[in-house]
Amino acid sequence: MTAQAIIRKLETGLAPLGAFRARPMFGGHGLYLDDLMFGLIYDARLYLKADEESRPTFERAGSEPFVYDSSKGCITTSYWLCPPVALKDPTKLRAWVARAHAAAMRVKAKRKPRRKRAKF
Repeated sequence: MTAQAIIRKLETGLAPLGAFRARPMFGGHGLYLDDLMFGLIYDARLYLKADEESRPTFERAGSEPFVYDSSKGCITTSYWLCPPVALKDPTKLRAWVARAHAAAMRVKAKRKPRRKRAKF
């Protein structure tokens, strides 16, 4: 399945969850629900946001994290491969995306607020 096919599948199946958009980034696509990044597509593979709470579910499904090489070495991200069975079933896909979106919201809630820049 191509990246565009995955995006079309998400566009049609995620309406109940929020406003969906895909944005090109770093040779792939960042995926957003209500302006919060929940996933990415790279090399025609869908990766979903995971945190400490949701990671075991991805592990039980046999998933693996998105890993890439950088000048600092091998980087393991908090995005995990969406189970292939979810891409075949819109209900399962929506559940996995909802899980990823919830993880993204929990991570955002834990972040320290950004300092506002002084206006001159």
